[in-house]
Amino acid sequence: MLWTNIFAGFGGQGVLLIGQLLALAGMNEGREVSWLPSYGPEMRGGTANCSVVVSDEPIASPVLSMADCVIAMNTPSLDKFESCVNPGGKLFINSSIIDKKATRTDIDVYYVPCNEIADELQNPKVANMAMLGAYLEATKAVEVQSILDALLYKLGEKKAKFIPLNREAITKGAESIRK
Repeated sequence: MLWTNIFAGFGGQGVLLIGQLLALAGMNEGREVSWLPSYGPEMRGGTANCSVVVSDEPIASPVLSMADCVIAMNTPSLDKFESCVNPGGKLFINSSIIDKKATRTDIDVYYVPCNEIADELQNPKVANMAMLGAYLEATKAVEVQSILDALLYKLGEKKAKFIPLNREAITKGAESIRK
């Protein structure tokens, strides 16, 4: 099993966090992982992306020019990374703020209303978790419980009260792409 991924959006949208959670979850499941962040000096509001690889075999390089999956949380990310999806790969688009459609026909495209899901849950910070839920539903790259365990590790016990909210966002994101 090998999943190469690029997660991209504005700083503050949580794309680096979901990439980190995927890498931690994969590691906790005994897989080889890499997580390589990239962001501008502005952080919140600037561009941010990360490359994440989850594999059953050793990983030669964390640097990706093409990926099996791309998550685009905003229009500039879609514009920049749509061409980086391998033929037959998957593209996840935050349809809440991206008002255009993918141009490629050789990939699977998922339109995920991340911000609407977050609004429904009354917390704008979980839009990234809704997207992660859609990703997990489409790929089965790791178990949802492994993601939640990684999130607890990242949040710490003092913020464990946010786990149920994040679980609900993941569930609703997964439901949004079921046919």
